[in-house]
Amino acid sequence: MASIRRINDQVSVAPQLDPADIVEAARAGFTTIVNNRPDDEEAGQPAGEAIRAVAETLNLAYHAIPITHAGFSAPQVDAMRAVLADAEGPVLAYCRSGTRSANLWALAEASRGEHPAGLIEAAAGAGYDLNGLRPLLDQLSGKA
Repeated sequence: MASIRRINDQVSVAPQLDPADIVEAARAGFTTIVNNRPDDEEAGQPAGEAIRAVAETLNLAYHAIPITHAGFSAPQVDAMRAVLADAEGPVLAYCRSGTRSANLWALAEASRGEHPAGLIEAAAGAGYDLNGLRPLLDQLSGKA
C-alpha cells in the first residue's frame, strides 16, 4: 500500500493510490477517498474512474477535486471543505506525493476559521511544510 501520512484523526494523505490500495484503505477504516490528482498527469498513473469504481464497490465515498499546476481555486477549497464536513469517518486524500492534498486540506480548514499555526503544525507532523501557504491561510482564516 502507498505510504499514508496521518494529519489528524479525520484526514490522512498519500501519494498516488492504485485500485488495490483502495481495498487496503477500506480495511484500514477509511470511509472517504479524495482524488486531488488530474488524470493523465503522468504516464501510467491509474485513472480516477478506476479508483472510483473500486471505492464505490466497497461503499466508500469518492470525490475528485483535481489540482493542476495552476494552483488552488476557491471552488476547490469549498469542495474540500464540503467533503470534510460530510465525511462519515476517516478521509484519505491523494495526489502525486500527498503535498497538494495536505495543502488543500489546510486551505479548507483555514476557510472554516481554523488557526493557521495549528494547521501548519499538524501538517508538519505528517512531514509537510506549509509555511509557504501561511499568508493565504491567514487570509482565509481571518486569524493573522
